Amino acid sequence: MVRTIGVIGMGYVGLTLTAALARKGFTVHGVDVQPSVVDSLNRGHPHIYEPGVAEAFAEHVGRSIFVGAALPTGAVDAAVICVSTPVDERTRRPDLTNLAAAARHVAEACAPGTLAVVRSTVPVGASRSIVLPPLRAAWGEARLVMAPERTIQGQALRELVELPQVVGGLDEDSLYAGLDLFGGLAERLVPVSGLETAELVKLSNNCHTDLIYAYGNEIALIAERHGLDPLEVIGAANVDYPRPDLARPGYVGGGCLSKDPYIMLSETGDRAPFLIEPARRLNEHLPVHVARTVVELIRQECGTTEGTTLAVLGWAYKGWPATDDMRGTPIAAMMPAFAGAGLTVLGHDPLVADAVMRQYGGQPTSIDKAFSEADAVLVLTDHPDYRAIEPASVLGARRPAVVFDSWRILDEAALRAAGVRYAGIGYLPQGVAA
Repeated sequence: MVRTIGVIGMGYVGLTLTAALARKGFTVHGVDVQPSVVDSLNRGHPHIYEPGVAEAFAEHVGRSIFVGAALPTGAVDAAVICVSTPVDERTRRPDLTNLAAAARHVAEACAPGTLAVVRSTVPVGASRSIVLPPLRAAWGEARLVMAPERTIQGQALRELVELPQVVGGLDEDSLYAGLDLFGGLAERLVPVSGLETAELVKLSNNCHTDLIYAYGNEIALIAERHGLDPLEVIGAANVDYPRPDLARPGYVGGGCLSKDPYIMLSETGDRAPFLIEPARRLNEHLPVHVARTVVELIRQECGTTEGTTLAVLGWAYKGWPATDDMRGTPIAAMMPAFAGAGLTVLGHDPLVADAVMRQYGGQPTSIDKAFSEADAVLVLTDHPDYRAIEPASVLGARRPAVVFDSWRILDEAALRAAGVRYAGIGYLPQGVAA
C-alpha cells in the first residue's frame, strides 16, 4: 500500500495536494527548487493563499510533511510531478523543461517500482514521450500514471476529496497502483484507458470552461454595440430554459485557463481546432477593451485623462472564491492603456500584497480612499468585500466621476443618484464610443 509520497513542485497544485494527503494520514516529502519556498514551508508558512493549507502545514510540518530541495533517496512509494508547464509568451508553445527535469529527478532519486504520477497539465502524449523515457532508462521498467488536478482555487482541499479523480495508467499494473494511491484521498475514482486519455480529460475540462466564458463575453460585446444590457439578455435567456445556461460576462484568468488552451492547441497538428483559439483571443481581448472603455469614460466625464486618478479594486485574477493568485490577472493587460492615457493608478485587494500591486504599477490605497480621492473607480473582481460596499457609506463631498463595475455588484441606482457615471462589461448607459 502506498503511504509515503513525494510531491515535486510546491506551487499551487503540489502545495494543496501535500496538505490534503497529510490530512488523510500520508507522509509527504515535498520538493521545490526555490530555497525561500522550502524555508517558508518548513516553518509552517505557505507562500500561497488557499483556505485550510496554512492550518494543515501548521499541524503536520515536521511530523508527516517534510520539504526539501530533493526527494530522500529511495524513501517514497510514489512520486507525484506537480511542476509548472508554462507557455511561452511569444510563441504560445508549452515549455516542458520543468516536466523533463522532474522526471529525471524521480528516476535518479526513486527505486525501481516506485509509482510515478504526472499531475501537471501537459500536452497529449507528454507523459509517455517526456516522463517515461528517463524512468525506463534508469529502472528498466516503469510504473506511470497520469492523474490530472481539476480543483478550483478557494475550494481545493474539499475538491481534492470530493471531485472524481481521473486516473490513466501506462499499463494495468500502473493503473492499479494509481487507483490504490488516490483511493486513499478521493471519494470516487474514474479509471480511463491510458495516459493520453487522462491528459485530454484535463485539457477538455479547462478549454470547455474557457469557451463557455467566451460566449458570455461575446454576448456582452454585441449587447454593448446595440446599447443593450447583457445581464438582462442573459438573465432572460436562462429563465426556465431547458438548455445549458449562458455564462455572465467576465474576465477569464488564472494559472489554468490562461494557458491550457495553448497546451491543447500545441499538439493539434495541421488542423487547428475551430473554437479554442478564437475563444482564448476573445477572453484575452476583454481586459484591453474594458481598459480602453474606462479611459474613454474618464475623458468624457473629466475632460482629460492626463493627471487623473483611477482606483482599481481587485488585483488577483478573481475575487470568489478568494485568492491572491496574479496569474492571468486582467490588470496586467490593462496597465499599458492606463499608462498611455497618463492615469495614476491606485490599487486595493483584500489578499494581494501591497508590494505585488506596486510591481504591477499600482499605488496601494483603501476602499474609502478609492471612492473619496480617485476620479474614477474600476471594480475588477467580485470579492465579498466589494459586494458589501454601500455607496452611501463611501461617497463623500468628493466622489468619483466614473465607476466601472465589472461584475455589476454595486448599487447602480445609488451611484447614479449621486451623480456618478456607472458602467459595466458590455453595459454603457448614456452611451460611449469605446
